[in-house]
Parts: sequence; structure tokens; C-alpha cells
Amino acid sequence: QVQLVESGGGLVQPGGSLRLSCVASGNIFNIISMGWYRQAPGKQRELVATISSGGTTNYADSVKGRFAISRDSAKNTATLQMNSLKPEDTAVYYCRTALPGFRYYWGQGTQVTVSS
Repeated sequence: QVQLVESGGGLVQPGGSLRLSCVASGNIFNIISMGWYRQAPGKQRELVATISSGGTTNYADSVKGRFAISRDSAKNTATLQMNSLKPEDTAVYYCRTALPGFRYYWGQGTQVTVSS
């Protein structure tokens, strides 16, 4: 059993910042990667950013230069620092972890709303 718990969402004005955190617990060994995805109303879930066990990062073009993902492997946590937020960043943000054997686990999601 693997659990992912996200925190840090909320309401922020355009141009503001938020930090999302994800903590993984349970039967987790050799995490391959952790990442953040988001889903806006009426849209498909999309990748935001991922970070591998070796620290390699990958970002959606829409967030490059504004968002930064980091990871604390010892604590099984992943953090997404979001700066210069735009209304189009409004979505439910989900944490996902990838484990060996093509096993993927998702968190319950946290709402991010960017509005004046």
C-alpha cells in the first residue's frame, strides 16, 4: 500500500506564488520518479513537472521558468514551487510516484486557484 498526501494549494492572485508538497509513505522502495500533474475543469490531466531519482527534471513548456520541482529522497517528498502564477494555472494538482514494475500511485489532489 502506497499513500501520497499533497498539501499547499489555495487561492492566490495572479503573479503570486504557492508551494505544493507531496509526501509518499507505505510500501515504497526505489522510487523511480515523482511528479506533479494538473487537471483543469473540462480538460485532460496534464504533466506539470517530474523529477527522477537521479535529479533529472522535466517541465511542461507552459511552466518552464516559473515552476521548480525538487525532491528529498530521504523523506520521500517532492515539492513544487510555483511562481508568477497565471489564471490558466488554475487546476487540481496531483502528485504521482513511479515505482519499479510500472507501478504508479496518485495523491488525492489539491486545488490551486489563481484569481484576482
